[in-house]
Amino acid sequence: MAQQTITALYDDYNDASTAVSKLEASGVAHADISIVSSNEGDRHAGRLRTTTDLDSPVHGDTPEKASNGAGAGATVGTVLGGAAGLLTGLGLLAIPGVGPVVAAGWLVATLTGAGIGAAAGGLAGGLTGAGLSETDAHTYSEGVRRGGTLVTVRADQAHAARVMDILEEHGSIDVDERAQNWRAEGWTAPQAAEATSPDAIPGNALGGTVEGRNRVRAYPTTPV
Repeated sequence: MAQQTITALYDDYNDASTAVSKLEASGVAHADISIVSSNEGDRHAGRLRTTTDLDSPVHGDTPEKASNGAGAGATVGTVLGGAAGLLTGLGLLAIPGVGPVVAAGWLVATLTGAGIGAAAGGLAGGLTGAGLSETDAHTYSEGVRRGGTLVTVRADQAHAARVMDILEEHGSIDVDERAQNWRAEGWTAPQAAEATSPDAIPGNALGGTVEGRNRVRAYPTTPV
């Protein structure tokens, strides 16, 4: 069955985490969900355990390295066990062009593997590698840079509509509208995808847009 990568951007991390928890409760596997959230100002410090909380030392970027970009976006630190849910596995990551983030899930592999995070455009490069259009990837990257939280979910077509419902009902934003506001402020990245093709089928992705929905996008899944 055809697989889709479904994306949603949130202003509030708590809204995004609620959506993730509900996705898990609905049966979506941890391995098919990812979350990336701005950690500017070390805002998520309380969600990450320190070395004193763990039996073994923490490896990877420290908050200090992430805040100044020294981690080069290639190593996850403070990674916790995921048995109790995806959000218990949040790790600290420094992404070029975006800054410090906390992240968990499958998208982390595209950001830390094969130098993608450091060499191929940071978060936008990782997203395009996962199948998003370059235009949308830049929009989501900018959203995270400005303090947002990105949730990405891999789902087959039979479950895609339910995943989109959950993402929308917990406060995802209209990225086209937000990108227009950013461009009015001087942002010069590529414009977001245009309106949905008239040939679009409800619940199916064409160029990222989904007919009848303006707060989620979907793309044919690219293996990572």
